[in-house]
Amino acid sequence: MASIGHVAVGMALGRYETGAGAPWRRRVAVMAFLSLLALLPDADVVAFALRIPYAATWGHRGASHSFVFAAAVALAVAALARWKGESATRWGLLTLAAVASHGILDTLTDGGLGAALFWPFSNARVFAPVRPLPVAPIGAGMLSARGLYVSGVEFLVFLPAWVYALWPRKKARAAGSVQVP
Repeated sequence: MASIGHVAVGMALGRYETGAGAPWRRRVAVMAFLSLLALLPDADVVAFALRIPYAATWGHRGASHSFVFAAAVALAVAALARWKGESATRWGLLTLAAVASHGILDTLTDGGLGAALFWPFSNARVFAPVRPLPVAPIGAGMLSARGLYVSGVEFLVFLPAWVYALWPRKKARAAGSVQVP
């Protein structure tokens, strides 16, 4: 899967988190942070440079795409949130949703080996019963016609998330204000 869908999920979660009254800078920061968390499992592409086989536990779409990995990252972010005086529960759940969504979305692609969602309990790579998303080429292959096609399909599939995340918000009305038609 190209990164477009993963970023869209992070952006939509950021919009949900910040609500209508948050300042612009906070909205952007939260959307960027949750988008980075949604992309985090793909940091495993470093395995290719380290010559770790694709099918290995720490290969691409391996352990970093699991629910256990997502839970570990969520616990770390929750601890950081508590230390910063934020809601640990809320940030833990947002992080869990962002990171876990990555592996789930990757199971919807039509190629690769699947995702190790249930690691460490199982090393099996799984796919969803329905796989509507074309698998993205890795690396420079994204600059090919195939990469452009995959990006276009993914953009269209995740367009509702992008619209939700980026649609302008209505300004909150001040108490007692009169609205002129």
